[in-house]
Amino acid sequence: MDYLQELTERYPKLKPVAPDINAAFNVIAGAFSNGGKLLIAGNGGSAADAEHIVGELMKNFVKKRRLPAPFIEAVEKADPEIAAYLLPHLQPGLPSIPLSSHASLNTASLNDIDGNIIFAQQVYGYGKPGDVFLGISTSGNSRNVLCAAATAKAKDLKVIALSGGSGGALKRFADVSVIVPEIETYKIQELHLPVYHCLCLMLEDRFF
Repeated sequence: MDYLQELTERYPKLKPVAPDINAAFNVIAGAFSNGGKLLIAGNGGSAADAEHIVGELMKNFVKKRRLPAPFIEAVEKADPEIAAYLLPHLQPGLPSIPLSSHASLNTASLNDIDGNIIFAQQVYGYGKPGDVFLGISTSGNSRNVLCAAATAKAKDLKVIALSGGSGGALKRFADVSVIVPEIETYKIQELHLPVYHCLCLMLEDRFF
């Protein structure tokens, strides 16, 4: 199924950014193919979007995902009783981390250092060359997302920006920018959801 075509048919306003969505897909798919992971950050509603994306990637979205045979054999060898319960339920995932979700680390960074580095701290600790950082900011100017993007570039990660309006300062760090054609925050967020759902559908279709 051509998920990108379906997206632009349902949301004609997104047709101009379809090539950017496809470029973002290729960057993320390339990372997953080479053993990399996706780090995602945003604030407020965009933090919720980061967790939403991870929820679609780390378990099944619309397709059944089958465990690889060598893993099945390894679990059965490790503990046949546990394997009998675990294997029918466990699903392969695409490695993704929402950086807004680590309350103890983030509040410690906020209290002990500076709130604007909470995502950069994690990108520095988790990020490796070949990984991807996805920064979600409706304005493209969220300082903690910008700091994380700069850290990602310094650590040789690919950077994808998901924003609106003019794209803000975030686009200068981005290898790919998906800038939806809206100005008001809530309208930008309303278009972000179908964009990242499309990306998740495309990625699941590619790998499963």
